[in-house]
Amino acid sequence: MRVIGLDRSMRLAALCAGLVLACPAVLAPALAPALAADAPASSGIPVTVAKTQRQDVPVWLHGLGTVQANYVVAIRPRVDGTLTDVPVKEGQDVTKGQLLAIIDPRPYQAILDAAIAKKQQDEAQLANAKADLDRYASLARNDFASRQQLDTQKSSVKQLTAAMAADQAQIEAAQLNLSFAYITAPFDGRVGLRSVDPGNVVHASEQTQIMSVAQVQPISVTFTLPQDVLPRVTAAMAEGTLPVVAFASDDKTELDRGTLLTVDNAIDTSTGTIKLKATFPNAHRTLWPGQFVRVRLLLGTDRDVVTAPTIAVQRGPSGLYVYQVKPDDTVAVQPVTVAREEGGLSVIAQGLAPGVPVVTGGQSRLQVGTRVAVRDAAQPAAAKAGS
Repeated sequence: MRVIGLDRSMRLAALCAGLVLACPAVLAPALAPALAADAPASSGIPVTVAKTQRQDVPVWLHGLGTVQANYVVAIRPRVDGTLTDVPVKEGQDVTKGQLLAIIDPRPYQAILDAAIAKKQQDEAQLANAKADLDRYASLARNDFASRQQLDTQKSSVKQLTAAMAADQAQIEAAQLNLSFAYITAPFDGRVGLRSVDPGNVVHASEQTQIMSVAQVQPISVTFTLPQDVLPRVTAAMAEGTLPVVAFASDDKTELDRGTLLTVDNAIDTSTGTIKLKATFPNAHRTLWPGQFVRVRLLLGTDRDVVTAPTIAVQRGPSGLYVYQVKPDDTVAVQPVTVAREEGGLSVIAQGLAPGVPVVTGGQSRLQVGTRVAVRDAAQPAAAKAGS
C-alpha cells in the first residue's frame, strides 16, 4: 500500500513539472506583441526633437503703458447763473458744436439789448453832431461862425465817434457772455458722468465741472521703454512709421493696433526710461482712458536667421547649450550663443546651422552620449505681428 501511494505521488510531481515547462511555449505567442511594443522604449530615453531652421523673425520691444483720451476737457461755466438744462445724457456720443448745457440766458440777453440801444442813441447824436459840423464849416468859410465854434463841434464829433466804438465793444462783450450761456462740445467725443444737475446755480469761479468730454476715437497710449533702445527707435522712425500693438494685462489678448506717434523730449532720470506715445483708431472701443496695457513696438525684422525653440536652450556652468541629436540617436552637448528671444524662438548667433535636430523635451535625463528615442515636436512659427 505504501509503494502504490509513493508511485502515485511521483507521477503527480512529474505531471506538474511538465506543465511548468510547457507554460513559456504556451504564453510566448501572447506576450510577443507586448514585448515588441516595449522594445523601443527600452532602447533609448524618449525625447521630443525639433530642427533648427532659417526664417524671418520680427524685432519687438515690450513696454508698459496707460491709455489716454486723445482730447479731454472739463466743462465748467464761464458765466454765473442758473443751470437750466442739460440736453445730453451721461455716456452719450456728441459731435463738435453740439449743445451740452444751458445757463439761464435772460440776464445776458438784457445786457445785450441795453448795449444795442445805447449804440443806437449815440449813433443819432453822432449824426446830429456831424450835421452841425457841416453847418459850422460852411458859416466859418463866410466868417459867420468863429473858429472856436468850429473846433468845438469837431471835438464833439470825435467824442461821439469814440463813444460809438465803446458801444460796439459793449455789444461784443454782451454777445460773448450770452454765447457762454450755451455750452457746446469743443470736439467729437463722449460725455462723462454729470456732476451738477439742472436747477443749481453755477459760478464762473467754481472749480467743479458740470461734466467732461473725452475723445476716445482715436485714442492714445503712452508707454515707457529703457533708455538704451532710444537710438534704435529713432533710427527706425527715420525709415518709416512703426507699428504698435496693445495687449491686455495678460499679455495675450490683443486690444488694438496703431502707430507710434512720437518720443518724449527727455529721459526720466529717476527710472532711466523714455516715454513714447502711440495712437490707435480704437474702432471697437477696446481701449479706455486710464486703462493699463502692455505694448509691443515693432522695430523691424531680422531676415533669414537661424532659430531654435527657446525650450531647447539650456543654461549650464559654461553658458548656454543645446542637446544635439546625432545620426546614431545619441546626444551631444552643443554650446550656442543666443542673440535674442521672441515668441518662443531663440535667434542663434553662433553654434548651430539650420536643419540640426535639437532636444526640446526630456533633457533632464540626458548626458553626453545618451541614446534617445526620438519623437518629433511641433516647430514654433516665427513670431507674427504682435505675437
